[in-house]
Formats: sequence, C-alpha cells, structure tokens
Amino acid sequence: MQLYVIRCLQVWVCSREPHVNAIDVRATCAGRLRTGRTPEETRALAMRDYAESVAFLGQWGRFQQVVFFLLCATIVPNGFGAFNLVFLTDVPRHHCALPDVNLTEDWRDSIIPVQVVDGNQQLSRCSRFRLDVVRNLSAQGLVPGRDVNLTDLEQEGCVDGWSYSRDVYQSTIVSEFDLVCSEQWKLTFTSTVFFVGVLLGSFFSGQLSDRFGRKPVLFATMAVQMFFTFIQVFSTSWVMFTVLLFINGLGQISNFVAALVLGTEILTGHVRVLYSSMGSCLSFTLGYMMLPIFAYFLRDWTSLLLALSLPCLAFLPLWWWVDKPDSKETHSAFDLVRTRSIRITTLLLCLVTFSSCTGYYGLSFNTSQLHADPYMSCFISAAVEVPAYISGWLVLRYFPRRLSICCSFLLEAVSLFLIQLVPQTLTNLSLTLEMLAKYFITVTFSMMFAYIAEIYPTLLRNTAVGICSTVGRLGNCIAPFLDEVSMRHWKTNPNPCSTAGQSTVMS
Repeated sequence: MQLYVIRCLQVWVCSREPHVNAIDVRATCAGRLRTGRTPEETRALAMRDYAESVAFLGQWGRFQQVVFFLLCATIVPNGFGAFNLVFLTDVPRHHCALPDVNLTEDWRDSIIPVQVVDGNQQLSRCSRFRLDVVRNLSAQGLVPGRDVNLTDLEQEGCVDGWSYSRDVYQSTIVSEFDLVCSEQWKLTFTSTVFFVGVLLGSFFSGQLSDRFGRKPVLFATMAVQMFFTFIQVFSTSWVMFTVLLFINGLGQISNFVAALVLGTEILTGHVRVLYSSMGSCLSFTLGYMMLPIFAYFLRDWTSLLLALSLPCLAFLPLWWWVDKPDSKETHSAFDLVRTRSIRITTLLLCLVTFSSCTGYYGLSFNTSQLHADPYMSCFISAAVEVPAYISGWLVLRYFPRRLSICCSFLLEAVSLFLIQLVPQTLTNLSLTLEMLAKYFITVTFSMMFAYIAEIYPTLLRNTAVGICSTVGRLGNCIAPFLDEVSMRHWKTNPNPCSTAGQSTVMS
C-alpha cells in the first residue's frame, strides 16, 4: 500500500511537470499497478532497474527536488552533534575557590600563586597557598610580599573546588563537573567515548539498513539523536553525561549514512552526484556553521543542548514524503571480503577513509588556535568547508574519481608538512596552511562518500558505506589525543599535523 501511495504521488508530481506527457505518466503508473506482483517481487524489481523505472520523472523533477531538500534537511542536525563538544568541553579560566574565611584583602588577593606560562603571568589553576597557614599570617597582621616571602609558603590543591570565569561561558560540563587539573583527562576521554559510539553506530546501522530498509533506520537514528541529546540536559554526573553521549553517538553518523545512501538510490544521474558530494555535505556544514551562533546566544551548556535537540522534531513529517523500495535479501560485512577484487577495494577504501577522518576531525577540533574568540574560531573552521564541498562536486563532475582523490590527499599532506617548517613566530602563516589543509581534506571527505556510494552495488551499498565509515571513525577516536599532544608537547614532540600528513601519504 505504501508503494502504491508513493507511485501515485510521483504521478501527481510528474503530471505537473511541463516536460512529461500526461498520457505517458498514466500509462506508466497503470503498468506499475496492474502487474499483479507481490510486494517482495516489486521491491526486488525496483532495485534492479530503479533508474529505468523512474526515468519518466526526469532527473530534477518536483519529486526529486522535494526528496533532495528534505533529505538534506535531515543531515543539518549532524553538524550540531558532531562538534558541540567544542563548546561543551571548553575549559574556562579558573583558579582555586576560597571558602568564606576571615582574611585581609591583601592575603585574599595573594593566596593564589602566580605562575609564568608562555611568558605571561597568570594565576595558578590547580593550587593555592595552604589556607591554615595563610589564616594565621593574616591574623598576625603580616603583609604578603613585605613581611612574608610568598615563595617560601607551602602550597596545597584546590580542596574547596574551583572558581570559574564567566567571561565566555556561563557554564560548560567542565565547570559543572569540575573536569580540571587531575580530572582534565576526562575531557579527551569524553570525546573518545562519543566517537566510539559513532564507530559502533556506523557499523551496525549499515547492516540494519540493508536488512530492514534505509527509511526505518534513518528515522530511528534521528530519534536516538534527538532523544538522548535532550536527556543529556538532565545529567547529574560526568559518568551519566558520558553514557548518554555514547548512546547519542550511536545515532549521530548513522543518520548521515542512512540519508546519504537513501538519496543516492532515489536520485539518479548528475543529481545523484550533486546530492552525495555537495548537497549532503553542505547540509552538514550548515549545521556546523549554525552551532557557534547557537552557542554564542546560549552560553549555558544545558540550554545549548536543549536548543540543539528540538530541531529534529521538525523532520517527523518526512516519513510520509520519503520512500524507497528496499530488498529483503540480507547481506553482511563478510560479503565485502568474499572475492579478491571486492576485498582489495574494501581494504583500500577503509584505509583512505581512516586517513581522511583522522585529518578532518583532528583539524576541526583544533579550532581554538584560529582566533581568540572560540565562536569565531568554530565559524571560520566551518566556513572553510563551503568552497571545499563546492570544489569537490565540480571535481567529481569533470575529473576522474581516483585521480582527484589522490591529488587532494597529496595537496593536504604538503600543507601539513609545510607547517613543520614555519617558525613559531609566524603564527598567521601556520594557521593559513592549516586551513588550506582543512580545505583539501574536506574536498577529499566529500568525494569519498560519493565514490563509496557509487562503487558498490545496491544490495551492499549501505553495508559498505557503514563499514568504511566505521574504520574511519577509528581516526575520529584518536583525533582528540592528537590535539592533546599538540597542546601539551608542541615544543618537544612532533606536531600531530605531521602524523596526519604521514597517514595521508600512506593512503
């Protein structure tokens, strides 16, 4: 019945298209409805010759336009979810909190030690002078720096918690759960847990889509993404937040993969290339660019998560607009390695996807260096992707696939290696090269999704995209650690950009 309704909808849409003959439309529809085939036979036939069966609709009719833009709309929230940790886990300025004790103004201003970091003086983030000693000195009327040499005083940790600056954020999960000093390792771990969820979601969603259909999995993963983003608002501990974030990750990229494959199977010809390389990716970037705008006006982490969960409600009506006949024949990941040819293709594509994901997310999460304002930094990093995705679409239209991917990979590697030769004083040049590398890796990223979706047959397409995406998410998992190395060991250890460049050349 559902197939009948969608065919009638197609007929109604096409009858309004000036280039389609109404008699041909009715005849085509009648032929579809009078065959007497079972639903399973109809679905199987539709998968074998779907492009031919919808050729009378044209490549860019009203039906295709509706499907194109609605599927693109479902991808926009993925741009929110993939990078909201940039703001949720950002560390505001902080120092040890002081309890309400009787101290002179001089001692209250001096109880936090002053440290020199990168040539600048700043208050210590993780220690203070022992409170009992300072209270005794204050009670005796001694003046710090005149009567007492502060360097001789014993220090202690922040036993009374921390005081956080609200200049940039009202609150983040860092200030909510005190993820600083000895607990700061939890920030990198939080990002990794999220990407492990993304990894597992990519693996299972592909097989579930091939078994149960693209459309049910698309809407199920959208529901997971919306519901668990909303539930995170009520987290009472870091453990609870991280567990919910992991489940959220299961639906994050799974939604993107399901929408990508569904669009490549409904759309045909140049429109399919346009959707898979630029339409879906630009929709992701639109969400990415909207994220800093939301974060700028909603500087409390709970308000931000609440606002990012609500837009998914608008996509529920799409269930009645988007449809695609699916095969009930089941396939697994083992089908991707059964023959020598497809095995080699799968392994190579997995390696290339791993390298591109490592570089893309490593550079995307390393946006704090772009600008003193984190909101502007995030927006710049997202805006770079717009010309990149347009370039990727043009390249796919007019140049060979494999040659284009190899060239963009090499150009990214050259940009990353050149960063190693730039003196530390020329920060603007380093940032320019980093954004150039981000541009080329984004071009590669967009072409990879289109290439993988095209190279595999329909019955294996979602499984193949899911498996390649799963291997790529391993790169996502190590990207936060590369950024951590970048911040902590810049002077003594190799820049993580060089690691990404090496993996790119190997691919």
